[in-house]
Amino acid sequence: MSDKHESLERASGKSVGLGDHAYTVLKEKLIRGSFRPGEKLTVRRVAQEFGLSSTPARDALNRLAIEHALVYAGPKTVVVPNLTLSQLREVTEMRLALEGLAAEKGATAISPDMIPALETIQNRINAALDRQAYAEALWANKEFHFFFYERSNMPILVATIEQLWLRIGATFNDLYPAFAISRSGVSNHCAAIEGLRHGEPREVRAAIETDIRDGYRQLRHVLSERFLEK
Repeated sequence: MSDKHESLERASGKSVGLGDHAYTVLKEKLIRGSFRPGEKLTVRRVAQEFGLSSTPARDALNRLAIEHALVYAGPKTVVVPNLTLSQLREVTEMRLALEGLAAEKGATAISPDMIPALETIQNRINAALDRQAYAEALWANKEFHFFFYERSNMPILVATIEQLWLRIGATFNDLYPAFAISRSGVSNHCAAIEGLRHGEPREVRAAIETDIRDGYRQLRHVLSERFLEK
């Protein structure tokens, strides 16, 4: 079992049912881009991974399908959906409004002594990009963004942002390798950290919004090319 899986298992709590636990872990993996668009998840695969019978495994997949994070391709198989260009545009517009607010609010609650923890996360992202370990970079990218959001003291806002990431997380894989070469995301994250150092929440908001816009342009390009191929 990986460290990431173990950390999620501890976070879920032993009192949570097995089906709920499978749902929680799968949801987090989708948010962090551990699955790619078009990837198939079967009831059998989920049941084997979590040591479940077919019923709780199916329940976990059903819940994610209801949230539009997965779509059914058969009675026992779901697929991670590809976003359309219009869906990407809509999600991005919502992210800009909500994540910008959460970043600015969260920045006001981050003290100078907390900045090294954020830098550690960014160093993990940088090291993963250097190794072309894009899955690891995406895993840490969620931690970086939500370091701000979770300190906004606005739990409904954070939950809404999580739902948006649930829809777009798999598509984040299409940022690479272009984002690793340009290091656009790295520059934006560094700008957010710099805004923290100077006590400028609005600079943090601007950096996060720029990060979202840069990502949107890359994803739009990839999706446009993909649709042309079809």
